[in-house]
Amino acid sequence: MKEKNIIFTARVMSLIFTPFYLPLVGFLALFIFSYMRELPFSYKLFMILFVYLFTVLIPSMLIHLYRRYQGWTPMQLGRKERRIVPYIISIICYVFCFFWMVYHNVPRFLSIILVAALTIQMVCAFVNIWWKISTHSAAIGGVAGALLAFAEIFTFNPTWWLCLVLLVSGMVGTSRMILKQHSLSQVLIGFILGFVSAYIII
Repeated sequence: MKEKNIIFTARVMSLIFTPFYLPLVGFLALFIFSYMRELPFSYKLFMILFVYLFTVLIPSMLIHLYRRYQGWTPMQLGRKERRIVPYIISIICYVFCFFWMVYHNVPRFLSIILVAALTIQMVCAFVNIWWKISTHSAAIGGVAGALLAFAEIFTFNPTWWLCLVLLVSGMVGTSRMILKQHSLSQVLIGFILGFVSAYIII
């Protein structure tokens, strides 16, 4: 019973902290902690909903449909050779979202978040050709890297937020290992690649 509860908790953690939420977290952070909080509420709400649509909802639904079409369970989809199509789906959605923002002259600090998330997706897809890597850890690593970068840009102290992100990172990485989706090295390398990519891009 205890083991079932642990596995259930790990699955919930993996579901809540899906890699697709990286851009959404970035947008929310800027709308709360930067000068962009002065933007009209209707504009901020529209941007959050638009980003959610093209970086979370649509890619999640398409990947789910692809998995159902193939007759695979979520665990079976996690195999290295079966992750290419999900990567392609998410990358296409992110690219569309980014170019839409460029076309509509969205502030650079917002669109750069999409670039960082897209870069992380592409790095993970490239590494996945040879070695399976934790996209969950890469995403939460990207949040940490973006947080540190924006803290330097906007000169605020990120200590407590960084501690929270690192705590969540540990929980997410542990959940991926409990579910036997990744090894410790895959989790750590994923976090490092995500952190470095987001920090450099932003």
